[in-house]
Amino acid sequence: MVRRILALTSGRIAVAILAVIALLAVFGPLLAPQNPLATGDNTLAAASGAHWLGTDHLGRDVLSRLLDGSRVSVLGSLEVALMALVVGAIPGILSVYLGRAFEWLTLRLADTLVALPFLLFAVAVIALLGNGITQAMLVTGALVSPLFYRVARAATLAVARSPYVEASLIAGASIGWIVRRHVWIKVLPPIAVALAQTIGVGFIIVSSLTFLGIGVEPPAPTWGGLLASDLGYLSHRPWAPLAPALLIMVTVWASNLLADAIRDVSGEAGRALVDNRKVRAGRPGKAGPVPTGGV
Repeated sequence: MVRRILALTSGRIAVAILAVIALLAVFGPLLAPQNPLATGDNTLAAASGAHWLGTDHLGRDVLSRLLDGSRVSVLGSLEVALMALVVGAIPGILSVYLGRAFEWLTLRLADTLVALPFLLFAVAVIALLGNGITQAMLVTGALVSPLFYRVARAATLAVARSPYVEASLIAGASIGWIVRRHVWIKVLPPIAVALAQTIGVGFIIVSSLTFLGIGVEPPAPTWGGLLASDLGYLSHRPWAPLAPALLIMVTVWASNLLADAIRDVSGEAGRALVDNRKVRAGRPGKAGPVPTGGV
């Protein structure tokens, strides 16, 4: 699947952007040219050689804070996506095989989680457990998990009625073996699409919470926090919110683009894409001169 994704232009663009964002999360704090928490007298300064993106209202280097804050945004979005994957996909697959009682219970639980506003619920959890981004992201991931539950359940239902799965059950194969051998391969592509989309949703959630000043103790830098602080000084630096807003927008766009690429190379569409490439690869090139010979 990875080769198919990279064969698409949209897939290569999405992977390249997300790879850069991941590198910023890993090496961003190390690449920061100055201490992101150090204040100075040169407040609200324009871009210069010493401060490539200027300084904020406390004289802190904006570029350093932007690089240092990338780790919180990336880790928070991954916590949301992975928590939703574990809590949603596994019960979604097992609900097809573990009987009516487990199916009814998980369906009702998924319906309940869908009805809860996850952003407000995350704020409530932070108010109860303390100001920390990790617990908020884990709870938010659990609230987003019905997406994975429904995707995994629908894909598993399509596979469960296949003749080879029914033959395996008749032959005495265990549920775990059938899930590992037959079901997971078919369920993986739609789950991968949901995972890519949820990473983008996670970035929006993290940015929204940090924009409101929730989840991260100040003066720790975050993309959402930088965006919020810059909006208060638009008369002095009207271009300042562009950098954090652009990073958030590009990351969410790349996540959705990757989800579209995974969808395009999965299933029947993916097989058709591979067949078309094989046909093009086997198509003869420009014909040369036709040799002539005597009769």
